[in-house]
Amino acid sequence: KKLKTLCLSLQAKMSRPVHSRRLEGVDKNIWVEFVKLAATYSTVNLGQGFPDFPPPDFLKEALMTALSGENHMLHQYTRAFGHPPLVKILAQFFGKLLGQDLDPMTNVMVTVGAYQALFCCFQAFVDEGDEVIIIEPFFDCYEPMVTMAGGTPVFVPLRPKAPENGKMMSSADWKLDSAELASKFNERTKAIVLNSPNNPLGKVFSQEELELIADLCVKHDVLCISDEVYEWLVYDGKEHIRIASLPGMWDRTVIIGSAGKTFSVTGWKVGWTVGPNRLLQHIRTMHQNSVYHCATVAQEAVAQGFQREFMLYGKPDSYFVQLPKELQKKRDCLVQSLDAAGMKPIIPEGTYFLLADISNFKSDVPDNPNSDEPYDSRFAKWMVKNKGLAAIPLSAFYCTAHKNNYSHFIRFCFAKEEATLKAASDILQKWKQEKTSP
Repeated sequence: KKLKTLCLSLQAKMSRPVHSRRLEGVDKNIWVEFVKLAATYSTVNLGQGFPDFPPPDFLKEALMTALSGENHMLHQYTRAFGHPPLVKILAQFFGKLLGQDLDPMTNVMVTVGAYQALFCCFQAFVDEGDEVIIIEPFFDCYEPMVTMAGGTPVFVPLRPKAPENGKMMSSADWKLDSAELASKFNERTKAIVLNSPNNPLGKVFSQEELELIADLCVKHDVLCISDEVYEWLVYDGKEHIRIASLPGMWDRTVIIGSAGKTFSVTGWKVGWTVGPNRLLQHIRTMHQNSVYHCATVAQEAVAQGFQREFMLYGKPDSYFVQLPKELQKKRDCLVQSLDAAGMKPIIPEGTYFLLADISNFKSDVPDNPNSDEPYDSRFAKWMVKNKGLAAIPLSAFYCTAHKNNYSHFIRFCFAKEEATLKAASDILQKWKQEKTSP
């Protein structure tokens, strides 16, 4: 009897594959691996893109009021597609920026961070056989999200050009080749993903570059998924231009934004999409059949934050004016530390991030031609284990075929407290001394 039970038990175990085909090839994630490494070894984490400084007081106060105030309905469900006060102020704010009369109920939708907004876009618009153009380097989720939707990612790189007169390289020195970009558009092209300011490079796309993209989108009747989560974080007097404001682009563009990056609250996971109803209606269908609803109190607090910023727009007291000034100082501090240590920083025009060329440090981590792993990935792992400094390899932001093309850069996050940046500087300085001592 026991033998029979054992046999039945063995037969009951499933032997057929259980995962769907859409998961094949997308199971690995750079953040899972490097977050674990940073937690295990790092004393200074400049890897993941989140601030270690507090959000503004006015936003924390808004959250506390939402939590402890008399409106107990803020602890319950709100409107599935966005808390009414939040979509109303977002419609006002972005309507002003875009020169559009936006309907808060149809032109704005709130999501669980920008990440869910991206997922909903790809699921809503991409079919089997559709091609989606992705500009490299790219935020790493674009490729698997396109693949999971059944689409084919098509990659076009930003190509670096050496700066003049021995100046430090800037993210502006990485440019699209207009002919190369045009060659990627065809009858199968469904969308292009634009990320400006760009993570990981910090590039802010120029008017000329955006007009090139817009003209191709209009010519080939292609959608634009515009990831603008770093829209307020631009430096040196640069201007963030919204591609939806260009001729012919409003009707074909979905803008994606993030309260996490806007107000330094990445853990709140409040994002949004802005666009024409003909596009957003399909994103709403995806949203209602996945997460359905976002946290009410967080949406209420973000709404209060935007109300304040709407009143202070362009004024010195605006957080959207103050934050980039503070981050530019932090950027310059890290640039100086990296340059002094012998790493060659690429000065970003925007975002939380900067890249550094690690070519001068190859003697610490010799190349291994027999390794399938890109050099920068092995370097970043060695650095966190041996120096206690965490960063992310640039190759993580390229497709498999191109990972080794730019594998001598690593990405640092400078949206950190002064003490964190000072600790990173100390590590780099000590490292330099070790390299130069006899």
